[in-house]
Amino acid sequence: MNILMVASECVPFIKVGGLADVVGTVPKYLKRLGHDIRIILPKYKAIDGKKFNLQTLPFRLSVQVGKSNENFRIKKCVTEDKIEVYFIENMHFFNRAGIYGEGGLDYNDNKERYIFFCRTALESVKALMFRPDIIHCHDWQTGLIPAYLKTNLKNDGFFWSTSCVFTIHNIAYQGQFGASTVEDAGFSWKDFTSEKLEYYNNVNFMKCGIAMADAVSTVSPTYAKEIKEFNGRGMEVVLKSRHDEVYGILNGIDYDYWNPLTDKVIASNYDKNNLIGKILCKKDLQKICGFKICDNTYLLGCVSRLDDQKGFDIIVDALYNLKDFDMQFVVLGSGSNEIKKKLKGAALNIPNKIAVFFDSNETLAHKIYAGCDSYMMPSKFEPCGLSQMIALAYGTIPIVNRTGGLSDTIAYYNHFTKEGNGFVFNITYGENFVQTILKSYKIFKDKQNWNTVILNALSSNFSWDKSVLEYENMYNDLITSKLKETVFIRS
Repeated sequence: MNILMVASECVPFIKVGGLADVVGTVPKYLKRLGHDIRIILPKYKAIDGKKFNLQTLPFRLSVQVGKSNENFRIKKCVTEDKIEVYFIENMHFFNRAGIYGEGGLDYNDNKERYIFFCRTALESVKALMFRPDIIHCHDWQTGLIPAYLKTNLKNDGFFWSTSCVFTIHNIAYQGQFGASTVEDAGFSWKDFTSEKLEYYNNVNFMKCGIAMADAVSTVSPTYAKEIKEFNGRGMEVVLKSRHDEVYGILNGIDYDYWNPLTDKVIASNYDKNNLIGKILCKKDLQKICGFKICDNTYLLGCVSRLDDQKGFDIIVDALYNLKDFDMQFVVLGSGSNEIKKKLKGAALNIPNKIAVFFDSNETLAHKIYAGCDSYMMPSKFEPCGLSQMIALAYGTIPIVNRTGGLSDTIAYYNHFTKEGNGFVFNITYGENFVQTILKSYKIFKDKQNWNTVILNALSSNFSWDKSVLEYENMYNDLITSKLKETVFIRS
């Protein structure tokens, strides 16, 4: 089948969060199943055209945004996996230092930027003569595409057999703007209804995607239930109206990339048959952090966006409460200045035990995953989470809150049955992160048990092979439904 992925991020070209990892990885697995899959992205300034050998295609196109006619070009490259990736180039909207904003603030024209992106994505496939069976849209920045297909383009023969999937990666970010969006985006006011575009007298891009796509998916089974029942950020009613059309498909990780046996940037390679390399990775990380080098000291790490969602208030509290134990902590991330300030304060108050790094350092991230004993992830909510899966792949034991995809991937280690791959607490029921760390610390001191939980972690498998089959099944269901609908209409 012909599949078009439309997203605002994709590795290796541009990344802000986990969305980029998913969009950059799923297509190669779908390609292996024999599908013709292509990707459309904005051509942000940060995307290096020379590095990725972007070629400008011979199209000069335009779309209307509000009262302005916006021109754009299409650039193209082909990945190592033979996937064609197209980039929408427009200097006005995308030639900026940031992706969604700068200095901690969103761009004030993000509404226009992503109206433009949605419209250009649809115009581009027509110019390219790539007729998709499935358009797979990701997060609010693409939420108007299902709306266009169900309104302005519903009689466009080019999309007659096209079905649309909308995937929610994080429902906390919704893209809500005023009612004037109807005109700015070129919709008719007759479509400004609660069933279509209207959401409390506004236009909410996320709501448009949920309400008007042919199917909705999100990134873990538990998160799919949570957002319908209590964690939908106002979208619960809209999601429930989709009945069984909300799929919870667990994200995976790319074991070709996240593999301690082949990782070229860590101090020493290892696998479950030989863990000596992990000890060497720990010593390397302790040296980088300026810590005392000691295998018996419990080393905990975190690689994360610095955001309240990730539970950094809980982490900072734990740092102070655990300062008298034989533990070391390392945090790598970028984001909130307030969180940076609190982490810096903890590092200054507890010297030689806490190291903090505030940048996007992929090499250091690998060293943290490989060198730590445990991984801290007390997220207040987590649609799926990739970090806990990566930590497992490196035999670094996750300590997580029981929410979203963390519930679907981490099982509490039982030292009697020797089952489980991590440690879990539950904020909702008042369970304590510090106490859970102390329980894991006790197991860490029991080397026989600790080796068992490491082997359990290394034996965990969250590859995309299974999840991509679930995507393929969802696509096939939509194509079958569309075929029946088309036969019914034509008859």
